[in-house]
Amino acid sequence: MKVLSHISHLTCIRCQREFPPFPFQYTCSCGGNLDYILNYPLIAAKWSRAALAQNSERSIWRYAPLLPVAQSPAHRGIQVGGTPLMDAAELSRKLGTGRILIKDDTRNPSGSLKDRASAVALQHAGELNQNIVVAASTGNAASSLACLAAYHRTRALIVAPATAPTAKLVQIRQYGAGLLPVNSSYDDAFDLVLALTEKFGWYSRNTGVNPVLSEGKKTVALEIAEQMAWKAPDWVFVPVGDGCIIGGLYKGFFDLLHLGWIENMPRLVAVQAENSSAIVDALQGGTIVKAVNANTVADSIAVNLPRDPDKALRAVQKSNGFGITVSDEEILTAQHELAYSTGIFGEPAAAAAYAGLKTAVARDLLNSSDSVVLLITGSGLKDIQAASKAITVPPAIDPTLVAAEKRLSDWIN
Repeated sequence: MKVLSHISHLTCIRCQREFPPFPFQYTCSCGGNLDYILNYPLIAAKWSRAALAQNSERSIWRYAPLLPVAQSPAHRGIQVGGTPLMDAAELSRKLGTGRILIKDDTRNPSGSLKDRASAVALQHAGELNQNIVVAASTGNAASSLACLAAYHRTRALIVAPATAPTAKLVQIRQYGAGLLPVNSSYDDAFDLVLALTEKFGWYSRNTGVNPVLSEGKKTVALEIAEQMAWKAPDWVFVPVGDGCIIGGLYKGFFDLLHLGWIENMPRLVAVQAENSSAIVDALQGGTIVKAVNANTVADSIAVNLPRDPDKALRAVQKSNGFGITVSDEEILTAQHELAYSTGIFGEPAAAAAYAGLKTAVARDLLNSSDSVVLLITGSGLKDIQAASKAITVPPAIDPTLVAAEKRLSDWIN
């Protein structure tokens, strides 16, 4: 692997022990996850906002100087990143808040933000001459890895709970990845992948364990900042399960602060389902993350014991944010409101971000003029069964004008 001169070192998030970027290792001997530390003076000497503005690349690879790989993939016909940041004026009016923007990562190739992590992980695996990548997932990370592995002709193996939404399991198999459904939880699937990678030496795409994933996910923060003309929003509301996305978001804004490209860190809000709230519980009751018995309609954030808790806690605490929980009913209501108010159909976990904002506004936790970004992490098409719980499909009618007018009488008026 080429020397990564733009990487200073990796630091254990718990004990602060430092490691070189090569040879690559997943975690510290103390069990803590690792964090990439960049050589900011070197990067700043070679790269600038003006240079970036001249770059015609629209994907995450426009930020290659900030990623822990030697180069961009040779083939980039499938675009990861470059997703829109759109104004949600209707939501602003409805909630009586300042500007609300939606970062719509349902537009990624497999329909979720996880493509950002998978893209960087696959490039990293290739540079390490690893051609088998394995991951545990409730669905999105799995379908993401399967999708991009198919494009880059890399073998992928997914270990997923058998209870994962059928649409996600079908997506995985359509892409041709190996699939091991297990009769247990995501947490047990996660541990099985650790055992497989230890035995066979395969490349692990497991959240938290692999520090490359945070670096891929941080590109969403880089895009938000650039799309807002390098003025960070006041708040970003983030659905949280394992904690890797919010940790990556913080890292992206942290990098830009240290390059001098933005002037302040936005305040980050960790939104969790009431019955899957290990991170929020720790934020509200101390610093120790304890396992919960996760049970929520939002499968993508249903986690008993988060695997990237330290980075998640750091993200919220260092940004002066907070954690908040929402009920399944509030999540499904938010999913429907988000869809009919903005045209964005997010899965329940993604809609949790909007549900969290509604709760925060109701509790007067924001100023009325604050700008807010909602991070919509995955498509609602991935879990139609959950979405159907909050809506009713009307019964069929006879195909006659009389029958149609009768059914539509209230709708027309």
